[in-house]
Amino acid sequence: MSKVSNFTEGKILSPLLKFIIPILAALFLQTMYGAVDLLIVGRFGNAADVSAVSTGSQIMQVITLAITGLTMGITILIGQKLGEGKRKEAGNVVGSGISIFAVIAVIITILFVTFAPSVAKSMQTPAEAFDSTVTYLRICCAGLVFIIAYNVIGGVFRGLGDSKTPLMTVLIACIVNIVADLIFVGVFKMAATGAALATVLAQTVSVVLSLIIITKRGLPFEFNLKSIKFHKGLTSQILKFGAPIALQDLLVQISFLVILMIGNSMGVTQSAGMGIAEKLVGFIMLMPSAFSQAVSAFVAQNFGARKYDRAKKALLCAVGTSLVCGVFMFYLSFFHGNLLSGIFSTDEAVIMASWDYLKAYGIDCLFTAILFCMVGFFNGCGRTTFVMIQGVVGAFLVRIPVSLLMSKIEPVSLFNVGLATPTSTVVQIILCIGYLIFLSKTLFKVNNDENIENKNSNSEIKSECV
Repeated sequence: MSKVSNFTEGKILSPLLKFIIPILAALFLQTMYGAVDLLIVGRFGNAADVSAVSTGSQIMQVITLAITGLTMGITILIGQKLGEGKRKEAGNVVGSGISIFAVIAVIITILFVTFAPSVAKSMQTPAEAFDSTVTYLRICCAGLVFIIAYNVIGGVFRGLGDSKTPLMTVLIACIVNIVADLIFVGVFKMAATGAALATVLAQTVSVVLSLIIITKRGLPFEFNLKSIKFHKGLTSQILKFGAPIALQDLLVQISFLVILMIGNSMGVTQSAGMGIAEKLVGFIMLMPSAFSQAVSAFVAQNFGARKYDRAKKALLCAVGTSLVCGVFMFYLSFFHGNLLSGIFSTDEAVIMASWDYLKAYGIDCLFTAILFCMVGFFNGCGRTTFVMIQGVVGAFLVRIPVSLLMSKIEPVSLFNVGLATPTSTVVQIILCIGYLIFLSKTLFKVNNDENIENKNSNSEIKSECV
């Protein structure tokens, strides 16, 4: 029987970090899917092949992140039901989630397999890489059901406070992906086609393995085939929590695609360089992303248990720890981005273009350490509509306008275009701080009467974080 981690009692930082580490490792390995594709294609192919994989995988990332955002509805609701002690309803949450995503999988697969050429054209994909990009998209989207299934299962485990099981399954899948890439791309010279096949194969293995583990270990609540249906109330709650996150992630990623389009229009070298930088950013942003997911699950349980002050302490502990990591990532990417980019390409021009763009994200590391923790906090509280609003504001009122403005200033550089990202992050942090103050004056003040044990001073916050 799978165990449920109880985040509503005891210390904060130590269990939070224990929960974060497997999430971080799993995210690292999951990011390796696209990175390994790009790495091996970069070693055995040319700039056009790299551009195809970078553009195609960026589009797939948009889809995956939207799905991951929607599965947060499952994670949040399971966490809250467990915090409330309603385990039977937690099983029905899983059943409703499976029903929702089965429908989504069919719709998205049909749409993207059919309209892959139009999607590639809209990305202003260089002519040399167009056909390969279309092929990459069609193969990946044909196997989208496994990508969606993996994220649904991961959402369930995170809701249980179990971050180790997803780590184990994704580790095996990553190994499969690396081996398949070496065979398809390195041996059979299949370039983007081989990279796509390897990615789908790896996700399939991950899903099958996860289902085997669930079958043998079971779940800590009642769940069977009869549970798989649209449960009234729970289905709408999953969508209420998950849809704003998914929409925000989708719109935010669209804003990044607009920036990628700007890079593609600058030429194949800039396109390849930006593609490599984006893959590196995937790794650089793993730490704040892990904190965001962990804080969501941690806060969801405490929110369900009405321990609001404890949820706020978790946010403070997470921000402090994440910021330390952000400083290190800033130094690495800003001052040594050429060494990182050189891992993915031997073309000096592509490496320098990548480093130029990467410097802007180095600056962003300092701000996302704060923003992502706050977003995770609001998600755990079920305030996903606000999360969507601040994300959309940052993407469409700041990031896109600033990137377009920078692309018009001569001489055009990827660094200047990339500065749109940290600019939008600062604006989003300001919005989050304002909303946190609002919640503290309304919802969270109730905790002063209900949980006397959680009254504390700044010194108590420090002692609980040890």
